[in-house]
Amino acid sequence: MHVSLVHYLIVSAILFSLGLFGVITRKNAILVLMGIELILNSANINFVAFARYGGLDFNGQAFAVFVIILAAAEAAIALAIILNIYKRFKSVNVDEINSLKE
Repeated sequence: MHVSLVHYLIVSAILFSLGLFGVITRKNAILVLMGIELILNSANINFVAFARYGGLDFNGQAFAVFVIILAAAEAAIALAIILNIYKRFKSVNVDEINSLKE
């Protein structure tokens, strides 16, 4: 069996759908972040697949590495924000945190 571009796009679409479902339906902020990570990973799969099959040489891999660095920075900052929210409100549920001004 030969793995083609369509196979990569199907896996990427499934990951994107699961990530979007996680972002929309979850109330826990950590699970929302995990959904965002799935969406970013689906973009990485697209970059690498189009670089291999679309003739982009190494541009797709360079974009994928950039997205991985961006995701690591996003995870570090978001987890610091979530820890501060938990310390202040004793909850990480997005619905319960409605007043951030004070």
